Amino acid sequence: MKPIEKPALKQLLGIIPDHPSVRIGHFCDSGEEMQRTIADFCEKKGYEYRINAVEKSHADSLQKTLGNLPHVKLNYFVLKRPRYVIQGKLYDYVFVTADIDEAMREDFLKKTHSAIKNGGNIIFLLPKGDVALRDLWSALLEEHYYVATNTIDDLFAHYDVLISRKMHGWGG
Repeated sequence: MKPIEKPALKQLLGIIPDHPSVRIGHFCDSGEEMQRTIADFCEKKGYEYRINAVEKSHADSLQKTLGNLPHVKLNYFVLKRPRYVIQGKLYDYVFVTADIDEAMREDFLKKTHSAIKNGGNIIFLLPKGDVALRDLWSALLEEHYYVATNTIDDLFAHYDVLISRKMHGWGG
């Protein structure tokens, strides 16, 4: 993962309202700065942060630095697993910084849909200026019952942000 600007990430986290018992999920395969910033944000707010590291080496690395924080749940996460709901908990917000293989994208969105609360958001950080990838994810989100998809392209130097909301009462 390319470097992420902390002030911009804190600004993005500003979309998360001050509500009790917010759960944030994160599917990642590299980096640590973003995870640490979100972990600090969750500690201050009293939120739960579940990091789903899709690479074993990344999970091991994060375990050394963030694994002992009480509000952080960290695990090595195999994307091919049958369901993404963990211990019956649903996410209010899901960040995706992992590179999801093209063959897994539809399955990923279906499984993630069932793990997000109604009205919850999925937030992708995509390579800056990759319009084809952004359009592909936007179309897939629409096909899999996500609505109000928006792009923020001026927040980060290396990433465009794609945000979509889980539609209530429709789909899986």
